[in-house]
Formats: sequence, C-alpha cells, structure tokens
Amino acid sequence: MKTVTILGPSQSGKSALAAALAGLDTGKPRSLSLFGETAVTLFRYLDEDWALLDCPGGAEGLAQAGAALAVSDAAVLCVPAEAEAAVLAAPYLRLLEASGLPTLIFINKVDAATDRTAEIAAALQTYSAHGIVLREVPIRENGEITGMVDLISERAWAFKEGERSALVEMPDSARAREQEARAELLEHLADFDDRLLEELIEDQKPMSDELYDVATKVLQHHDLIPAFLGSATGANGLTRLMKSLRHEVPEVTTLTERFGATPVAVGIFADQIKHLGKTVLIRAVGETLKPGSVVMGGTIGSLVDVDTKTALSELAPGAMGLTVKTDHLALRAPIYGTSEAIDTPDWAVPHKPKNRVLLVPQNERDEARLSAALGKLADIDPGLAVEQDAQSGKAVLATQGALHQRRVLEKLTDVFGVPVETQPIPPALRETISKPGGTHYRHRKQSGGAGQFADVVIEVAPLARGEGFVFEEVVKGGAVPRNYMSAVEAGVRDALAEGPNGLPVVDVKVTLTDGKHHAVDSSDFAFRTAAKAAVREALAACKPVVLQPIDKIAIHVPSVYSGGLMPMVTGLKGQVLGFDAHPDAAGWDVFNALLPAMAEGELFQSLGGATRGTAWFEAELDHYEETFEPLAQLMPAE
Repeated sequence: MKTVTILGPSQSGKSALAAALAGLDTGKPRSLSLFGETAVTLFRYLDEDWALLDCPGGAEGLAQAGAALAVSDAAVLCVPAEAEAAVLAAPYLRLLEASGLPTLIFINKVDAATDRTAEIAAALQTYSAHGIVLREVPIRENGEITGMVDLISERAWAFKEGERSALVEMPDSARAREQEARAELLEHLADFDDRLLEELIEDQKPMSDELYDVATKVLQHHDLIPAFLGSATGANGLTRLMKSLRHEVPEVTTLTERFGATPVAVGIFADQIKHLGKTVLIRAVGETLKPGSVVMGGTIGSLVDVDTKTALSELAPGAMGLTVKTDHLALRAPIYGTSEAIDTPDWAVPHKPKNRVLLVPQNERDEARLSAALGKLADIDPGLAVEQDAQSGKAVLATQGALHQRRVLEKLTDVFGVPVETQPIPPALRETISKPGGTHYRHRKQSGGAGQFADVVIEVAPLARGEGFVFEEVVKGGAVPRNYMSAVEAGVRDALAEGPNGLPVVDVKVTLTDGKHHAVDSSDFAFRTAAKAAVREALAACKPVVLQPIDKIAIHVPSVYSGGLMPMVTGLKGQVLGFDAHPDAAGWDVFNALLPAMAEGELFQSLGGATRGTAWFEAELDHYEETFEPLAQLMPAE
C-alpha cells in the first residue's frame, strides 16, 4: 500500500481531489473521519492498494500535517488556479521543503482559471527553494482551458465535464507553447541526469520512457516539484496525476531512510471515539504487525479496518489500520520502535498553540475528570497543549485556533461527559517598589502558657529589573540568633508572594538590620510572622508599581506581508526590532519585536486576518517593565 498526503489551503478543493482520486476505481472506497475531519480514505487503483490522508486546510490544519507527512510516501499540494493565491500555499511549501518528502502540485479548478499556468507556477516558485516545473500545459479555446498536453508523452487530452478526459490530436494553437514548456522541463530534468544532458547538447530527442525514468528519480530525491493541471469537481486531469503517483512515488521501504532508523509503525491520527475509547490510526513500516505485537514497549490490541467494524488479522509493511484501546501509543511521539519512540523530526512538530483560555468545569465535582480527559486529549492531539495557571490553579487549554478549540470542547462534553466554560487568562503581572524604605515591627502575643515574641528591623530597596530577590542580614551582637534567620527569610518570602497590589513582588532586596528575641517566647513561627508583617508594612510605604511582562516575539511571515506588520505591532504598544529574510525558507521573513505579553491574544487574531492565516509567531519572556495603566484595566473581565 502506498500512502499519499493531500494538503493545501482552505477552498483549494483538496477534499474534492481526494474523493475524486479515490473514485477512479470501481471499488467502494473506505473513509474514516477523526476529530471531525475526513482523515483517511483507502481504495484500490489498478489492483494496487492506496491510502489518501486528507489534512484540514487553513492555519489550524497544519498541526495535523506533520504526522501525516511523516508516514507518507509522497504528498500532493492542491492549490487554486490563481497566481495571487500562491501565498496561501506558502506554509505548506515550507513544511514540504523541510520534510524532503516527494511532492507533486495539482493546480486545481483550471476550468475557471484567469491566470496563465506559467504565472501560477512562478508565483508558487517564490516560496520554494526547489524548482517547480510544469508537467502539463493547457489547451485554450476562446480564453478558456479546455484540455491539456502532457509534456513528456506530448499527448493532448480534451476535458469532459464529469467524465475522464479524451485523447485528442494536439491543436496547432497549443503546439508552440508545448514546445517551449517541454524544452524548459527537459532543461530542468537534465540538471539531475548526465545522459539526458548529453542528449540535449547533441540535439537528440529523448524517448518518453527515458524521460519518465528521470522524472521518477528527481521526484523521489525531491530534486524538483512537478506541477499538474486539472479540475477535481470536473474529473479532469485526475488519471494523469494518479498514474504519476503510481509509477513515480517510492515504496514504503524509503521511509526508514528519512527517519534514519527502522520503526515498526508510525501513528497518523487518533481520536477518543465513544464506545471504542482511544483509537490510533497506524501504519506498519518495518515489519508485519498483528494483534499482540510489541510496539513502544507494550502490546497492541485488536486491529480494525478504517470502517471501525472489520477486524484485521495483520498489517503488512505499508498497510494501515486502527488499534483499539492501545492506551500506551501517543501522537506526541508518533514514530514507534519496538521498545521506545524514535525522535520526531523537528519539521513534523506542530507550531506551539497560541489560542489560550482557562477551563472551568460546569460542575465543581468534575475537576478530577476534567484533568484526566485533558490528559487523554493531549495524548492524541499534538496540536494542543494543557497547562496549569500558576495564579488560579485552573487548567489552561492552548489550541491552534477557535475551530480547534471548539472541537476539543465538544469532545470534553460528548465523549467524556465534562461540559466546561472558558475564561480569559489573567496576565502574569508583577509588582516592585520604586524607592527604598524600612520598618520596625514587633510581634508579641501572650495568652497563657508560652507566648510569642519576635522583634525585627527591616530595610527594603529596589533592584534592577530581572535581578529577582536578595535577602541579607547584618545583625550584630546576636540580637537575632542565627537559628532564626531561615524563619525570617521564610517570612520575607511569604510577604513577597502577594504585595500591596495583590501581585507577586520581584526585584527587591530585603535586609534584616536589627531585632530582639526572648529566651522563652521567641520561636521560628514568631520570627516568620514578624518578618512577614514588617515587609508588608515596608512595601506599602515604598511606592509600589505594577510590572507587565514583555515578550520577544519572532513572527514567521511571507515577505509580501512584512510591511503590514509594523503598524499592527505598534498599535499593540509593541516595539519593532526589524525583520530579515528567513535563512532557510524562500519567500519568508522573520519579523522581530518586543510586545506586552497580554497583547499576544490580539496579535494572534490580527495576524490571521492580516496574513490570510499564513503567519505564526514564537514568543519568550524578555523582561518586565513598569506599566502606567490602571490595574483594573489590565485584568480580564470575567
């Protein structure tokens, strides 16, 4: 069985293409929907088994693409027949470049194209370090594309709406364009084949079989990206694409070369299905798998076909099926050896999710169930992250976007029976002091029996940003015995946990300068209590100020959108540091800036609209700085 991932921007027609390719054979395809998307379709074509993995379109769908490409023998990038839409394919081309996977492009909807196919290919080339070459050119009548010419076989095909294209004689109007495009194709192929280069130099006409062999070699080595034409809904150009996949896509054995290891299986997609539990779609790679085979140090359970009903006795190398209730398999490490996971390539790891909310179960008694359910979902969905908010202790759900979040919440309700509500995450604000000060505090309590006594003289002073907390003691003469110093420091830390504004206090130095003790009534507890009260009193008198976190962000953006990010970032009170061409990704920039962390949610939303879902960003804490906004305005509304 050969496996091909079909991916592309939203509205490119990739799902229609997957369905049309699966419909080329007379048998009935079997499809499986996981997490609300048609993830896999199995079918036969010319007595060979095929699997098509259909990844969701849009920015959120990229999270699923990595695992699909990791298990595939090739990929088909489906793009609309519009030169302006090429930028929408930029994230996919970047991912495919990094993967090194044999890639074909299908320019879809050519029956409604207004741009020349050469212009579309040139626009796509902006975002690819590998050459993109047309394998077909269109036949036009009255400005409309009515067929195409295969540049290797030099045969012409006329499109028929809803039917397979018909072989026709090449029109004279297409001959000049065909010769020009064919010469360009041969020049590109000759760059990777010495024999073909010699034939072209000697002005010999190469045979079609030879050219197909060279085309196969350059595809499998990911030297060039061939582009095909057609219309999925019109059933045009599909047979030519499918034949190229059949003859030019490598066998499953080449997967091990890409991994640099020999896995026994690779996880593709997973879901929590009601009445079935955890279900993982796997592909056997290195050996035949059977129920009870050892994968990742544990035995797999029963194997089921994608119809979720038909039991499978085994999976031969290259075949895929579902493992039911095999809880130890996880998609966070989807490449499985016999005893342990094999490192996932960096390119296959989804972008860190930036759509973050707090989750609160509608029923307080469901706290434990919510935690368990989120753990199970995180295990099967590498595109989400689950954390705990340090301030509230509530669960934080991070997803790839609003649609992804909605699907996760639906799973929590429908499968786990844990309905939840979402709340905004409070910003990680801090506070410090703007001037030094001090206080003298005596803690005394007498209520019968042993009393409590501790006397401390405390000084506090601001430190430079980022220096944290320093505690010193300069007590002389044993006024405060050494054995109480740890208790004093503990009391200081207690006070700094919540300052005058109710926020953690940072960047302060606290010095114990003097004090007194009582031989009977002093204790660790008494000195801890006194130190806590003294520091609180001192902080309140030292002009406390609120600090907000400032993150350094790196926005990965197609170059055509870089200029538009400047007003966006400054409008969010950020500081632009500049942008540079990405060193490894053609047509991309890395836009650097400093931005208040609390503005990143708005950046996430604005970035999607301004770049049509093509850009993403990475963020890390850079420093804290004073903010003059009222504290009430900084906190999110409930």
